[in-house]
Amino acid sequence: MGSSAAAARALRLSALCPRTPPAARTAATRRKLSESRDLKSIDELPGPSLPTTLYWLFVKGYADKSHLLQLVQKNLFGPIWRSRFGPFDIVNVATPELIAQVIQQEGRYPARAELPHWKEYRDLRGQAYGLHVDTGPEWYRIRRALNPKMLKLQEVTAYAPIIHQVVGDLLHRIEFLRSRSEDRATISNMAAELYKFGFEGISSILFETRLGCLQEEIPRDTLRFITAVDDMLMLSELVVLFPRWSRGVLPFWRRFVQAWDDLCGVARTLIDRRIAEIEAQVSSGEPAEGMYLTYLLSSDRLSRGEVYTSVTELLLGGVDTTSNTLSWTLYHLARDGGAQDRLYREVNAVCPDRREPTTDDLRRMPFLKAVVKETLRLYPVVPGNGRFMSEDEVVVGNYWFPQKTQFHLCHYAVCHDEAQFVDAELFIPERWIRAKAPDSDFSVAAPGFFQHHPYSFIPFGVGLRGCVGKRVAEMEMFFALSRLMQHFEVQPEQGAPVVEPKTRTLLIPAKPINLRFLPRA
Repeated sequence: MGSSAAAARALRLSALCPRTPPAARTAATRRKLSESRDLKSIDELPGPSLPTTLYWLFVKGYADKSHLLQLVQKNLFGPIWRSRFGPFDIVNVATPELIAQVIQQEGRYPARAELPHWKEYRDLRGQAYGLHVDTGPEWYRIRRALNPKMLKLQEVTAYAPIIHQVVGDLLHRIEFLRSRSEDRATISNMAAELYKFGFEGISSILFETRLGCLQEEIPRDTLRFITAVDDMLMLSELVVLFPRWSRGVLPFWRRFVQAWDDLCGVARTLIDRRIAEIEAQVSSGEPAEGMYLTYLLSSDRLSRGEVYTSVTELLLGGVDTTSNTLSWTLYHLARDGGAQDRLYREVNAVCPDRREPTTDDLRRMPFLKAVVKETLRLYPVVPGNGRFMSEDEVVVGNYWFPQKTQFHLCHYAVCHDEAQFVDAELFIPERWIRAKAPDSDFSVAAPGFFQHHPYSFIPFGVGLRGCVGKRVAEMEMFFALSRLMQHFEVQPEQGAPVVEPKTRTLLIPAKPINLRFLPRA
């Protein structure tokens, strides 16, 4: 009975999301193009004029709220529309069906939105391109080298002890900050503290060293590293808007290069230090034991320059995912006592007496995972993702698009669509829970559980372009959240305002999230 149900569900999903081999897909697309007279061209797409876009961005205030602009434009123009602004000419898609169509026609080597300013910096400094700049077979070769120790669950489990050490430091940091606060409970700007936690956690795996982000006094080089990451991401949004001739006129490019120099300089120092340690181990006859960096250096699948670039880029992708999601999760749990109490009871039942959870324990915490899922639905880390169709023309909806069309996948609009998620603006973790059928090992739909389109919620992407660090990020969030619940009840600060998100490439809190941490008995 269980196997037939699983087979039926697989058939439903395959009907929603057919997987066509690239060669067959190309032939089918061309046949559809030649046979159908109903298909429209990209020039027939609706969309805002340049003055309208400027008005929305700078008069109506959507410049740092582009996630909300997705909703406005979808309501005005429908689920697929065209945006043109400066050097950008983008086709926006805002239903799971259209997103699925785009992703399924990506070809063998999916390409995200181009980052010409990152490539320009790499060329300036003679660095290897890495995942974000390389394309085609070279991108695929690097991706295959990075995947095994990041995406295989049994491999990622080996990182659990170091993550628990970092979570322990986070708990000590919270105690320290509580002791310094006026009411001995409130911590201001929790997102900043969780950013340090995310930075320390991913760095401990990637560089195999502790940076001291959660110490009372953060080391100078670590502060420089954190500042460089923040500056580079902020300036990256500005630099891409200006043509290359402006490099010597405007200050953004010089600051962008300096931020990258600082970031790469610290990263290279940390990697070189680990290389020296490995060489010393080998020369003394000891096995070179370590984690992710040791694996990359010993596998010989990447050049030294590619290791420098790849590890640095993995760091960039690994910090904000963890810190922002945990910030929003605690924000909602503090305001929803019922959800927080249910989560505490689940964690305490699986790991009584504040026992550190194992990866096996996490399998018995469905509500923990539902809480994180619901947070990622409300606040997708990347509210919109880019896809660049470089291999062939494609058909999406009733339109055909030429090569080099750039698509914008409007994840925020889909995740907040009432047609996909009932009460879409509300924090309802229970929507993700499935219950076990009586006298059965198989799950059935619980009251309120919904069947959603598989492309309506893809917070870590899907397929070859899915997030490399997905499993590490999830483990960090699950361990941190479960242990925070073991030790503290979280409440909002007295008179705390509602905190809305803003867009800075990623979806981040527009105001500080101040929370009270009350020790549990």
